[in-house]
Amino acid sequence: MSKIQFRNISHSYAAESVLKALDLDIEAGKLTCLLGGSGSGKTTILRLIAGLEIAQEGSISIADKTVLENEKNLVASPDRGIAFVFQDLALWPHFTVFQNLAFGLREQKQNNFEVEIKDILSRFSIEDLSEKYPHQLSGGQQQLVAIARALVLKPKILLMDEPLANLDVKLKRKMLDYIKKIKNDFNLSLIYVTHDHKEAFGIADNIVILNEGKVEAQGSVEEIKQSENTFVKYFLEY
Repeated sequence: MSKIQFRNISHSYAAESVLKALDLDIEAGKLTCLLGGSGSGKTTILRLIAGLEIAQEGSISIADKTVLENEKNLVASPDRGIAFVFQDLALWPHFTVFQNLAFGLREQKQNNFEVEIKDILSRFSIEDLSEKYPHQLSGGQQQLVAIARALVLKPKILLMDEPLANLDVKLKRKMLDYIKKIKNDFNLSLIYVTHDHKEAFGIADNIVILNEGKVEAQGSVEEIKQSENTFVKYFLEY
């Protein structure tokens, strides 16, 4: 399991400050939701964890190993044991489902991975989609393929950036049930970004509420619901 620590992290895009001297601890083996409005820093935190961004100040450690310090990535993205499910899913349109899952394994120079792919497709009950292309799949099926593609890499940490934003309410509820099971079934830490507090309350072990690049509150669902923080109370009303 991999605990994640941010210490004094500040990060800007051009003249826009996104994270401001952020200290954050994310527990290992938990489903943690990063909750906040647009521009609060949620996606930036995921990208820093994954090594896709380099913060201008501060340090990040994963499983007690420093991966970023003094504007340098000390551990490359592929070596961090992390998989990412993006909001737009980023499935390769010219690859079949099987080829999409195989891509990352080939990048890791793994061989004879057909059994692993068939197993993960079976666990999501989508083995019959193996030879289909993304445009031939429903929205829910595309979501499952994107998650399966991440999990076949056997990550220690799974990052999910509003992956259900484009689904209708009924399908979103079904997908949330899948996501709740993933943490335990695959023995990993899961960090899930959303702007919807009801969505977070339905799946989270812990919640971090962000506002303008700072942590307003952090705790269990019940602790967040009972928070006396003025911003948190306002945020949860909408």
